[in-house]
Amino acid sequence: MSVNENKGRTVVVGLSGGVDSAVAAMRLKEQGWNVLGLFMKNWEDDDSDEYCSSRQDLIDVMSIADRLGIEVDVVNFSKEYKERVFAGFLSEYQAGRTPNPDVLCNSEIKFRAFLEHAMEMGAEKIATGHYAGVREFAGKFQLLKAEDGTKDQSYFLYRLNQQQLSMTLFPLAGLYKRDVRKMAQEAHLHVAEKKDSTGICFIGERPFKEFLMRYLPQQQGEIRCLDNEKVIGEHDGLSYHTLGQRKGLHIGGMKGGKTGADGDHDAWFVARKDMANNVLYVVQGHDHPALLVDELKAEQLSWVSGEMPHTHWVYAAKTRYRQADSPCEIERVDARSCQIRFAEPQWAVTPGQSVVVYESRVCLGGGVIA
Repeated sequence: MSVNENKGRTVVVGLSGGVDSAVAAMRLKEQGWNVLGLFMKNWEDDDSDEYCSSRQDLIDVMSIADRLGIEVDVVNFSKEYKERVFAGFLSEYQAGRTPNPDVLCNSEIKFRAFLEHAMEMGAEKIATGHYAGVREFAGKFQLLKAEDGTKDQSYFLYRLNQQQLSMTLFPLAGLYKRDVRKMAQEAHLHVAEKKDSTGICFIGERPFKEFLMRYLPQQQGEIRCLDNEKVIGEHDGLSYHTLGQRKGLHIGGMKGGKTGADGDHDAWFVARKDMANNVLYVVQGHDHPALLVDELKAEQLSWVSGEMPHTHWVYAAKTRYRQADSPCEIERVDARSCQIRFAEPQWAVTPGQSVVVYESRVCLGGGVIA
């Protein structure tokens, strides 16, 4: 749309204090939108500067808003975050699965609680600094991959529905990260070189196992070799481990009978969790057969269009964020689940994580790995 077409239309931008949301707001302002900023505070349990940067982020947001000449509203969604995201996050870990909090955080907080609040502010649209795209096609809204494939975040957004996408703008869809930083520098935004945030959504970067231990009690048990049932170590809680995990097992020097080409013993990887008997099973070697599967069952399905894709068509899917798309086909199991079969075996497919399905650049949706 032209500047004149956007004039007088209000968009509320989720400002995090980072360079991406700052440039998103700047681009919308340049396009003629009446831009309002919204800063969300969603974690209060231990809001210290050591791990949770919300205080500094708010300072950065106010500086960005001052530079761009926009107003900012500050809202506390800590209660909603605890109820809608964190409670489920903990229960999944307690059950032995590995949830993806960013997926829930996007669908429940950034595009639900935030969207509702923005409507109360008089917004016609909301916008974020996510690297993804949205377009209207044949009467439906599609979620698209970003131009910058190394930063694409559509995987975390697959649970967005038609109503949410119809209200959303992604100003960075066609930009590369390097260009975003360059634009911020040229606009004299002080966050141009600010480090990207990582870690748990809204909770920040922190030693993850130590964090979980505060909420989930330790329960020591055996670490066994899956191939021969030999006890080779001890774990302090199945909840603290995930399939495919290599670090933090403290069994690196243990012999399991398998050596690499250089004579050294291959690394150990978590292959299975026996919740009933509190046993952690491990295998040696990254490509051990126990770590490879060519099909999975997905539950809690969420399709962007509102309808399940065609069965037995060739699509592409990924079972974790940092992974290349892999050819697959879908078979319906029932109204709430489906079977996804891959052309090539997938490594360390992890219950609780999300499998996300694509057709070229279009994100069709997905579900939670059973």
